[in-house]
Amino acid sequence: MTVRRRTLISAALFATATLSAGAQSPAPPAGQGYPTKPIRLIVPAAPGGGTDFSARLIGAKLTEAWGQTVVIDNRAGASGNIGAELAAKAVPDGHTLVMPITSFPVNPGLFARMPFNTEKDFAPIILVASAPLLLVVNPSVPAKSVGELITLAKARAGQLNYANSGSGTTAHLAGELFKRMAGVQIVSIAYKGGGPAVIDLIAGNVQIYFSTIPAALQQVKAGKLRALAVTSTTRVAEIPEMPTVAEAGLPGFQVIGWFGLFAPAGTPNAVVQKLNSEIVKTLKAPETRERLAGHGLIPGGGTPQDLGRFLTEEIARWRKLIQEAGIRSN
Repeated sequence: MTVRRRTLISAALFATATLSAGAQSPAPPAGQGYPTKPIRLIVPAAPGGGTDFSARLIGAKLTEAWGQTVVIDNRAGASGNIGAELAAKAVPDGHTLVMPITSFPVNPGLFARMPFNTEKDFAPIILVASAPLLLVVNPSVPAKSVGELITLAKARAGQLNYANSGSGTTAHLAGELFKRMAGVQIVSIAYKGGGPAVIDLIAGNVQIYFSTIPAALQQVKAGKLRALAVTSTTRVAEIPEMPTVAEAGLPGFQVIGWFGLFAPAGTPNAVVQKLNSEIVKTLKAPETRERLAGHGLIPGGGTPQDLGRFLTEEIARWRKLIQEAGIRSN
């Protein structure tokens, strides 16, 4: 056998062995290289507030874990639709994410036309946190429990009023849901935000309000407001003595603002799962839970599928209430 022939045979055998080894070697896990550049996290709200705080907390933890900067991009306007639409139309590679504001599941029932399909144009990743409300009354209201408030409202049909912080806000929806479940007539008074609502509640110009916990708690501690219950299905760690509305008189009552993380539809599942796994670890950390609790937030968790189902349920629930109550967008 000539030297040339031996060389050709050796080369062929080497190539065959290389191909076989390559076929038998496991492929690298999908999404292993993600992220390959900074991540843009869109927040459809101005800086400050629960959504922005939650996004910055999660963004900082992802930056620390992966070494790629998470840039917070605040895009407020149109009840959160401007920022959400921007995310819906982004390249679905995991480098653009969005944490919608609490109106996200409400808007499909509130607006006649939407610039995107809330259920189809986003890939759910994880529920980051929920924000229960605190049912508070002016101290002049002679009710010290949810049951007493319902009795009072029935005795004074149409005479009591509650503040809503804007059409379709969680405070507004909570008031309308309370009216329907309790079978009472309470007048809704509209305000441009929670701040003016709390001021007028303290002044006695309105009697009832479903407030965010941070906005009302100091006023409760100062004796300027009286708290009756929280609107989540479980008690809040920051005020464990406070009952839920459900256990205090209206079984099944629940109204929470919530912050979930989403990507554009079509984002690879491996990327979604990698984000979910990392954020689950973050939400279990004592430091994260403590910081969220300090802002009246309950840590979330779960799978992308859990968030997807929850979003669908919330859209259907609020659309039904909006239609029944005749609520319109501002």
